[in-house]
Amino acid sequence: MYQKYKNVETVKPGGLELKDRLVGVQRVTKVTKGGRAFGFSAIVVVGDENGVVGHGLGKSKEVATAIAKAIEDAKKNLVRIPLNKGTLPHEQKGKYGGARVYIQPASHGTGVIAGGAVRAVLEAVGVHDVLSKSQGSSNPHNVVKATFDALLQLRSADAVAKQRGVSLEKVFKG
Repeated sequence: MYQKYKNVETVKPGGLELKDRLVGVQRVTKVTKGGRAFGFSAIVVVGDENGVVGHGLGKSKEVATAIAKAIEDAKKNLVRIPLNKGTLPHEQKGKYGGARVYIQPASHGTGVIAGGAVRAVLEAVGVHDVLSKSQGSSNPHNVVKATFDALLQLRSADAVAKQRGVSLEKVFKG
């Protein structure tokens, strides 16, 4: 699922205390010759609030089953995100479909300044101080995936130093 990203560390759900957050439930209608058939789709974000997060989609005739399926799907797509003292290592833009998301680290005490789907993802990751802006489409599915796009592009200072083959001091001082 995350093949296009470099240095993505996938995580197994065993031994993690995951908390799930419901991002949205949509009622879907299919018109048949016998009338309307209603179904539900749910998008859920799970995370341990310590850098591990995943998202999933579940579809069913009942809301509860759709949510349960979404949680199971989310647990299959867990990834580790680099964090730096409760915030992000650097600013980043993410894009998926028509949704664009911008996330920026903030100083201690700022809180999570984000709306809807972006807030759910950032809180599940365990970010405490961040500024964000969601632009373009407000479709929760695309906003969640755009937020994941931004988070998966984040790199810690250690990873940057290792990739460049220089010391950590040289990364910051040039």
